[in-house]
Amino acid sequence: MSESTTREERFAHGLEVLRKVDGEAGQRVIDSLADISPELGHQIVSWGFGEIYDRPALAPRDRQLVTLGMLTALGGCDPQLEVHVNAALNVGLTPEQIVEALLHSAGYCGFPRALNATFVAKKVFAERGLPPLGQQPTPDATSA
Repeated sequence: MSESTTREERFAHGLEVLRKVDGEAGQRVIDSLADISPELGHQIVSWGFGEIYDRPALAPRDRQLVTLGMLTALGGCDPQLEVHVNAALNVGLTPEQIVEALLHSAGYCGFPRALNATFVAKKVFAERGLPPLGQQPTPDATSA
């Protein structure tokens, strides 16, 4: 976005990006801030999504992999991790890829944090009606 855009235009652009990435979950986070810190909600949308998430150097799926790793490493971010597991699915990551990323994080941030993140992913998968891993349909390599 150019520096000459208005505050409202930056928010509108960020909201468009937020909806593509986080869907309803992101909007619920912003709505939950309305009575306590609407400015924080505005900054998350305008700056976080309108400026950072919309940068072209990383694809949305790659941004979500990075986000999953960082939230796992931080620990104590289960509500945010839930939103971003959903977002990871929204931008094309498979449950297997998400679980693999969380498994990979165990070597860097420890088993407790990897376990907690994996249980958040399990909850999101169940809420979205995704079958347990191992029962997921596998893409046919010949139909690509």
